[in-house]
Amino acid sequence: MISQKLQDAINAQIVAEMWSANLYLSMSYFFAAKGYEGFAAWMKAQSREENDHADMLAQYVFKRGGVAKVGAIDTVPQEWESPLAVFEHVYKHECHVSELIDKLVDVAADEKDKASQDFLWGFVREQVEEEATVQGIVDKIKLGGEAGLFYLDAQLGARK
Repeated sequence: MISQKLQDAINAQIVAEMWSANLYLSMSYFFAAKGYEGFAAWMKAQSREENDHADMLAQYVFKRGGVAKVGAIDTVPQEWESPLAVFEHVYKHECHVSELIDKLVDVAADEKDKASQDFLWGFVREQVEEEATVQGIVDKIKLGGEAGLFYLDAQLGARK
């Protein structure tokens, strides 16, 4: 059985994952409007991944006998000044999500819920990869400049 404190914390993370999904969908639309089809596709895939994370968390709560809930989801930004600004925002956001997941692991530890700690460590490991991937994209944009954007756009568009 999951504790109320951990259930509430996971439900808050579900909302955070849904907000992230909306953020990346907004970024996808921003890129599509600017003609960056590859970046738009990459962000749309990222949005789906965040929705999947929310669902994985909800399914876990159900398995532990709890109730998963989706709370209010605030609006997300709609405009950025450049592709670099978008991906810098993504990197900063992924670092924030890493902090949220770390705190969630701490709640599971405080509740002495080893099964939840184990489950949540999968999210911790994935966050390390997310941060590294996005940092790599930021680095490539900085190295390639404007000319490199079109190559990177095509490369990121291959993501499924």
